Amino acid sequence: MTRKFGLGGWSDIPSESLVRKQMRASRVLVARIGTDIVGTVRLATAQPALLPFNTFTPVSQAVYVFGLAVAPQVREKGIGRQLIEMAKAAVPDWPADALWLDAHDPPVGAGAFYERCGFRRAGRVDLGGVPLLFYEWLARR
Repeated sequence: MTRKFGLGGWSDIPSESLVRKQMRASRVLVARIGTDIVGTVRLATAQPALLPFNTFTPVSQAVYVFGLAVAPQVREKGIGRQLIEMAKAAVPDWPADALWLDAHDPPVGAGAFYERCGFRRAGRVDLGGVPLLFYEWLARR
């Protein structure tokens, strides 16, 4: 994304210790073609008290979707959608009532993709001049 859109919040390279910490606190779903990992998404229990705003529908428990990534050579082949469907399927086992996520504003962000996957736009904020969109998918309507 940095090559395509320049420097932004997506340009950070996390330390190995941060990645290990995030993985311990998460479930990581993986998409493979053969033995090659071609996509990942990280799920963690949402922490509403840590969010500086109240934009999502109140639920008893939500799962936050982080870092959906698909290898460039296999994009536009449905792998991202499959990962999102796997995340939705994990919600009842969590147990949770919703998936929440954020995305950058277009053209960088993937909001239109999430809407095609059944998410509803829940809000928008500017964080330090960076517009951020919030989306939710409710398991029990």
